[in-house]
Amino acid sequence: MGVPRNERVRRDGDVEGDGALGLYVHVPFCAAICGYCNFNRGLLDEDLKRAYVTALTREIERSGDGRRVDSIFFGGGTPSLLAVEEVARVLDACGRAFDVAPDVETTLEMNPESCSPSYVSALLGAGINRISLGVQSFDDGELARLGRAHSAEQAREAFAAIRGAGCGNVSLDMMLWLPAQSRAACAASVEALVALAPDHASLYMLELYPNAPLREEAARRGWSQAPDEDAAAMYLDAFARTDAAGYEQYEISNVARPGRRSRHNLKYWRDGEWLGFGCGAHSTRGGVRWKNLSETARYVDAVEQGARVAETRRRLSVEERLGDALFTGLRLAEGIDVAVVGRRYGVDLEARYGSDVGRFVDAGWMTDAGGRWRLTRAGMLISNAVLSTFV
Repeated sequence: MGVPRNERVRRDGDVEGDGALGLYVHVPFCAAICGYCNFNRGLLDEDLKRAYVTALTREIERSGDGRRVDSIFFGGGTPSLLAVEEVARVLDACGRAFDVAPDVETTLEMNPESCSPSYVSALLGAGINRISLGVQSFDDGELARLGRAHSAEQAREAFAAIRGAGCGNVSLDMMLWLPAQSRAACAASVEALVALAPDHASLYMLELYPNAPLREEAARRGWSQAPDEDAAAMYLDAFARTDAAGYEQYEISNVARPGRRSRHNLKYWRDGEWLGFGCGAHSTRGGVRWKNLSETARYVDAVEQGARVAETRRRLSVEERLGDALFTGLRLAEGIDVAVVGRRYGVDLEARYGSDVGRFVDAGWMTDAGGRWRLTRAGMLISNAVLSTFV
């Protein structure tokens, strides 16, 4: 069942995009590989990068159908390794292939060491209007343990350069629960973030994937992550501080000033649709999900040969789509409208999950009021355990 138009109004008062697509552009190149990162990436090769940008523009143009687009997100990898002219080429391709909204949100992820006032100014001139700066920590010792190429001072200088160039929508990415990080050190980094007054911030608990180089190095050097109770305190301290600074927590790991929520990421959490371009990019549209070839050179070759770039493609069942809608929607602080989601998928959610929700409410992990199910902040701390009930 389709969602009535008036049910696509966001609770912060902004229109959700009325069904507009989001476009994700993957840039797999990095100047160095961080030992905790599990994204699809590799070391920078300038020749391959040039061929890759050409492949990106071709894939975008071949996929275009003129549908409305209101967000474009350059993720990675390190998108700020692209030259301004390369970013502009990709944006131009998007404009030719889709009906790009006049107020489109165009985000580019950036590392502090690849930031300069002239570069940011040129990006803004090319059409980027939102920068997501990956600072991760404001402690030089923690940055060194993470293998980051910048210092805390360089992060502050990069933020100042972005603001000085005239960017009015800046997000900072930070990680909590780092190896050998104390509760006090974590709080100090959050304080440094708040002092910069970004428009948006993402504060993620670090989860080291199996066989991550950082996991192995931490074991060798004795850099243990704090006990779970201290990790919980870090999380609660961090969001209490952003609350006090006037930010609204709108998702488990994200806070924003009014009107500055990530429009693009909300598509993932609000059961929206998006197209992903580039190697390893995922797409979800019309109940179908697909993933592009992961290896960069293979992706480039496939585009050049006019071959299919999606290596997996499948239609999701109604049950899978419902599970995704519940799992992602409950990540949001606003939770889900039980009646709306139930009508959309033809399921009586109260009958199916009411007893589980009642159990979580009694435990203090969820609330059930006004026709909405929400996680409490305590529930957000153990979100995976709670949300696994719905998938």
